[in-house]
Amino acid sequence: MQRPLEIAFKHLDSSDFIRNLVEERVERLERFHHHIIGCRVVIEAPHRSAAGHNPPLGVSVEVDVANRPRIVAKEVEAQRSMKGDHLTAINRAFEAIERQLEDQSDKQRGEVKSHENARQTGSVVRLFPEQGYGFIEVAGGPELYFTRNAMLDSGFDALKVGTMVQVTLATGEGPMGPQASSVEVLGGEQRG
Repeated sequence: MQRPLEIAFKHLDSSDFIRNLVEERVERLERFHHHIIGCRVVIEAPHRSAAGHNPPLGVSVEVDVANRPRIVAKEVEAQRSMKGDHLTAINRAFEAIERQLEDQSDKQRGEVKSHENARQTGSVVRLFPEQGYGFIEVAGGPELYFTRNAMLDSGFDALKVGTMVQVTLATGEGPMGPQASSVEVLGGEQRG
């Protein structure tokens, strides 16, 4: 990297453990993506929790790449789903950055795959709105994991079990197995 790594803690005490984890993830990014100019990571507690409880954790990762727009990924780990180690939110944010960097590399090499054949119709079968993810059932395939960020029309909060959607399959698996890279509601139709 041309610029030194920036790590900032907001509304949260600095942590050597988190700092080391972030540094390891950035080193990994640099090994596989050589055109990174700089990286900024902000770790924050979006709001204070009651005394004695772990605060929720927000992670924002910004990566600058030569001659490309800035790549940004954000994750928030809810207080009740944390085990106190903050690994999940940090890892998910960096996994999102890695996917975006790989997409950029594929485009530069001309290896962009057509997603028209990968689009399928399915229905929402499970939702976890407070955690920001859910699962979609498509005919003849496994359930697909998707996150709030995969929604094309920003309609995640309006989703219900049974909502018919059109999905684009991701090229790789996510933290919960096969995943959708984009999800679009089909005219608000609901299944029985």
